[in-house]
Amino acid sequence: MRFNECMAKTEKELAFIRDLYINDEWTKRFTELVDKHFDLSDSENLLYINAGTGHHAMAVCERFGDKTDIFATCENIETLTIAQDKAAAIRSSVDFSIIRFEDDAFDAVLADASFVPPSEIEEFVENAVRVARTGGDVAVFLPSAGSFGEVFSLLWETIFNEEIPDQAETVQKLIEAIPTTSRLVEIAENAGLVNINTEVANEQFEYDNGRAFVESPLVADFLLPIWLVTMEEDEKKRVTDRLAHMIDAEDGTMSFRFSVKVTLLSGEKA
Repeated sequence: MRFNECMAKTEKELAFIRDLYINDEWTKRFTELVDKHFDLSDSENLLYINAGTGHHAMAVCERFGDKTDIFATCENIETLTIAQDKAAAIRSSVDFSIIRFEDDAFDAVLADASFVPPSEIEEFVENAVRVARTGGDVAVFLPSAGSFGEVFSLLWETIFNEEIPDQAETVQKLIEAIPTTSRLVEIAENAGLVNINTEVANEQFEYDNGRAFVESPLVADFLLPIWLVTMEEDEKKRVTDRLAHMIDAEDGTMSFRFSVKVTLLSGEKA
């Protein structure tokens, strides 16, 4: 099945998948919220953290690049290569890199935490605040509590039916780990932000059936590896197969939908 195949994918393959599928299917849902609420009109420079293959960073540059210098860090050398090639092709001035920037260096910081494991969100926000100057704007976008509920309820039943040892609490831990908006505000305060604001949009993702869901690039290559990280490979296969069957048994001939609380956390560095 495709999920087994995805586990052997290289970083280069995942980078191409992200560029071809994930930007439009997933990231765009978050960046549309950013574009509505994040203003760079008073910023001389911006750092975009986790810019992926660069699509949104270059779009931001197109809007604000005449007066704002745009720098962007990519997650790895494979995404960096694609981003740099795309920037060169359209003559974008975004400066893509994978370097660690100094403290207090930017007027504004925008960070994509949409694939950051919930256990790492606090550290991720702290790093975004670290590189902002005092008074600088910091914004982080990610899913918040209430996301994936339709998936997690079926995933819990799947794991229970498969009787996988030591995994009974996996789904509950997944649910509890995704931060609420109030927890995100607390994290932002602890990291040194003031004038904190959250914007939330409810986004729906739809698939023809269970197999289409578990084999979609978003789920197979990016979400399931996070959700099932504690399982052995054979357990992942069993759970993924059963999950596809349970979705179809639950929804019959209807399509399968799940919702995500697309969330933008923003504030100013004190």
